[in-house]
Amino acid sequence: MAAVQPLPAPPREADQFGAWHQYSVLVVDDEPGMRNFLTRALSSRCGIVDAAASVTEAMRMIEQRPYDMMVLDIAMPGKSGVEWLHELRGVGYQGDVILITAYADLETAIGALRGGASDFILKPFRIDQILNAIGRCFDRTRLKRENYLLRREIASHAEVEPNSPEMVGDSPALRQIRLLIQRLAPLPSTVLITGASGTGKEVAARALHHQSPRAERPFVAINCGAMAPELIESELFGHLKGAFTGASGAREGLFFYAQGGTLFLDEVGELPPLLQTRLLRVLEEKKVRPVGAEREIPVDVRVVAATNRDLGKAVAEGRFRQDLYYRLDVMHIYIPPLAERPEDIAPLARHFMHQIAAHLGMPELPLAAELLEKMRGYPWPGNARELRNVIERTLILGQFPMACIGGEAAAAARSGETAEDVSMETVERRHILKVLDDAAGNKSEAARRLGLSRKTLERKCAEWGI
Repeated sequence: MAAVQPLPAPPREADQFGAWHQYSVLVVDDEPGMRNFLTRALSSRCGIVDAAASVTEAMRMIEQRPYDMMVLDIAMPGKSGVEWLHELRGVGYQGDVILITAYADLETAIGALRGGASDFILKPFRIDQILNAIGRCFDRTRLKRENYLLRREIASHAEVEPNSPEMVGDSPALRQIRLLIQRLAPLPSTVLITGASGTGKEVAARALHHQSPRAERPFVAINCGAMAPELIESELFGHLKGAFTGASGAREGLFFYAQGGTLFLDEVGELPPLLQTRLLRVLEEKKVRPVGAEREIPVDVRVVAATNRDLGKAVAEGRFRQDLYYRLDVMHIYIPPLAERPEDIAPLARHFMHQIAAHLGMPELPLAAELLEKMRGYPWPGNARELRNVIERTLILGQFPMACIGGEAAAAARSGETAEDVSMETVERRHILKVLDDAAGNKSEAARRLGLSRKTLERKCAEWGI
């Protein structure tokens, strides 16, 4: 067994992409001295370090919580480490496993690597050998999480340049928002962003993240209103194998993928009551319990939430927890609709034209001053999202679709209304009804075109008796 020695600082590779405290390790060895040695070496470096004296004990422990990696001795009583590793890989265990042994030949090493070992280390070993091997495992874990987030971003059909934190416009309101973001970005406080749908709440959240000390860590977004209530808990917190019907394997939640970074909870007002309770506990304790797990896991995540609902009213009506509301609303950013900041319409239109043209590989079309003036006079009930949609149509059609900004005025004229008579809610209702009609009543397709979740669209339709 390796002699116990003073523990040096973690190798440089370990700190290259963030602190080790974000990760968890399980040490499995029947020798008490080796278990104690490895536990001491890793406890000051990693978030969670547990130890097991047998395969049976280790099996019980990984059923209680997912570990990022294991250090596993080959020569274990009852069942060897290599045999157990084969079984783990067979049932879908994805974590890295470093095999260690004092007795090995080439055949054993080849069998271990073929069985799915991430590394193979002979005893006695130096402390820097095991730390470097663990650092490589943590790097792979980080890359897996980043790849998952990238695939998730692509699958969500995010807008062009989804990672751009740029807030375009020069209205007095937007200048104040930029100043507030600069002030809040360095702080760890939770932030609540409110505003109508399509005003750019996620853009503001990304700006907060990119100007913060967490900028090099992940920005993870989830639309709480776009998922079935029974799935949100697993999506946020993860789950263990067998935690519920269909849970054929363990899965990490978005809180783990956002470790060290920012988690953006869009449409947070749509969270069901049980999830509101669990989220409150996570914000207060800074710990997450995966579904089916017995232990909580520390997380280092800044939470930024957004909603287009009046959460104060929801609290008064008993639909949203008051304590969670106060916990989320430590600092508040309100983004006004485009109708209240017409100065931003022209720069936004030009920005979208440049952005989308580059994405589609098409030449930009000119936006004449007369056209921009007409755009300033339109209320844009869908806000920046609607404006972007119109600019994309302009590029595809080769000309500006005037009907997109003339339809409401014509509808008002036919009904005998003046422009002043038409409320924002009426404009929004007519716009949504038109998109529903264009989509032949298909709510999923209409929600996609509008940039809303289906749940939000159905709620609006129910309010209007549609």
